[in-house]
Amino acid sequence: MTRSALAFWLRAPGVGEIRPVALPEPGTDEVLVRSRYSGVSRGTETLVFTGGVPASQYAAMRAPFQEGDFPAPVKYGYLSVGEVEQGPADLRGRTVFCLHPHQSAYVVPAAAVTVVPAEVPAARAVLAGTVETAVNALWDAPPLVGDRVTVVGGGMVGCAVTALLARFPGVRVELVDTDPTRAEVAAALGVDFATPETAADGRDLVVHASASAAGLQRGLDLLAPEGTLLELSWYGDRQVQLSLGGAFHSGRLSIRSSQVGMVAPARRGSRSYADRMALALDLLADPAFDTLITGRSPFAELPDVLARLSGGDLPALCHLITYDGE
Repeated sequence: MTRSALAFWLRAPGVGEIRPVALPEPGTDEVLVRSRYSGVSRGTETLVFTGGVPASQYAAMRAPFQEGDFPAPVKYGYLSVGEVEQGPADLRGRTVFCLHPHQSAYVVPAAAVTVVPAEVPAARAVLAGTVETAVNALWDAPPLVGDRVTVVGGGMVGCAVTALLARFPGVRVELVDTDPTRAEVAAALGVDFATPETAADGRDLVVHASASAAGLQRGLDLLAPEGTLLELSWYGDRQVQLSLGGAFHSGRLSIRSSQVGMVAPARRGSRSYADRMALALDLLADPAFDTLITGRSPFAELPDVLARLSGGDLPALCHLITYDGE
């Protein structure tokens, strides 16, 4: 039996469209998922939409279940929540998260989906992929009790890290962004806010997520002696220039990278990718994460939504895409 669904494809850089796709009958260890929501990861997906993925990064940027190749035509995306209509008995009827492109229904291995806890609303669960990145980051550089921590860059990843840091006992957190409207997000997450010019210095840990050389430099400048900057930004093949004179050597400052493609070394022996994703979904029981979802549109409007996000006409952290009248 052949089923049909609809999928978003990037036909050419800057031009998206909704295409019909045929779905196979699920095998013994597969599930048929009917989508309820998907999330647009603004930074990464607008880069893909505009054809900005560097050729040297085509392999590294491939998403699970991606079809086609960069720059286009390509089916891309990785924040999907839906309901299992067919599959193993313990999954049928369950709400699940999957790292799948924007599509109204899909068939994937049962191992590729994670059950959304009952206390996590399905719409909020689209943030699981972003919170997973934040979990990995804080496994890479966990703060100590009483640390002074700054997050530079108030996008999806930066705000997800900020939300988790706000839970640490005795840790004073400041979110830094060039956009003063991010102060409202910081307040909702329960942390301080500053622009780069007014940011507090003497920080024990700085998490950088602005994807800019200026933000990276400012983050280094904010560190206390022996402090660490954790770099979460992805630059592709862009050159980044830093000034490593001044306090960099005398203050014994450190720059450390973190990337969600591998489980952080500190947890690699005891935690799997599935463990990390399950933890991310558990953490999403906190309603504070709702502040990261800043708009919603029906699936049919996704080509226009991505064009507006890419052009700067539609400001957003995570933009929610709804299916079947959700």
